[in-house]
Amino acid sequence: MQDSHASETTQKSIEETIVSGILSAKIRPGTRLGENQLAALFAVSRTRVREAMMRLEARGIVHVSPRRGWFVVEPSAEDAVAVYEARRVIEAGLLRSMGVLTEEGRKALDTHLNEERNAMAAGDRQRLTYLMGDFHIRIAELSGNTIIVDILRDLTARTILISMLYQSEFHAAQSHEGHCRIFEAMQEGDFGRAAELSVEHLDEVEMGLDLTARPDPLSDLRKSLSLPPSTAASISRHSDRKTATSKEQ
Repeated sequence: MQDSHASETTQKSIEETIVSGILSAKIRPGTRLGENQLAALFAVSRTRVREAMMRLEARGIVHVSPRRGWFVVEPSAEDAVAVYEARRVIEAGLLRSMGVLTEEGRKALDTHLNEERNAMAAGDRQRLTYLMGDFHIRIAELSGNTIIVDILRDLTARTILISMLYQSEFHAAQSHEGHCRIFEAMQEGDFGRAAELSVEHLDEVEMGLDLTARPDPLSDLRKSLSLPPSTAASISRHSDRKTATSKEQ
C-alpha cells in the first residue's frame, strides 16, 4: 500500500510541476518532455513518468507522438475557441452559484490584485502571466469545490498555451481592470453581475487573439540567435529560393 501511495504521489508531483510550469509560462507549447530526463529529475522509473504523462494526456495538457515522445500540446484555433467557451460556462456558472464573499476570501482576492499591480509596475511579464491566470483559480478555490478547481486549473493552463501561440500583444492593464470589476461586484454581493463581467472579460481576452496566426517552428532558435523577424523572414525566403532553384536544376 505504501509503494502504491508513493507512486501516486510521485505522479501527482510530476503532473503538478509540469502544469505549474505552463501556468507560469516557463514551459512553452510544443516543448518535448523526455521520459529519461524526467525520470532522472524525479528519481523514478520511466514507467512512473509514463503513467504521469498518460494522465496529463487525458487532461489535454500533453500528447504523445509515435517514436518521438511526449510533447506539450500546441492548441489549434478550434481548440482555443472551445477552451474559452468552456471557461465562460464554468466561471459564469460558478459565480452565479456563490452567495457570499467571506472576509477571508475578500482579503485573498485583494492581496492577489495588489500582486498584479506590483508585477505590472515591475514590468514582470512572466509573473503577470501567472497571476492573470491564477486570479480565476483563486475564485474557484473560494467555492471549496476541488473538482471545479482542478478543471479550471487545467483550462487556465491551456489558455496560457493558447496565448503564447496566438496573442500578439499582452494587455496586462486591460486584464487587471477586468479582474477589479469582477472583484467589486463580488464585494457588493452582486454575483450575477460578477458572472456577466467574467464573460465580458473572457470575451475581451479571446478577441485579442489572432487565431489566423500559425505557430512559428523556428521561434526558439530565432530567439537564441537574436534574429529579428525581418532578418529571419529574409533567410527563410532565401532558403525557399535556393530550394526552388535546386528543383529547377
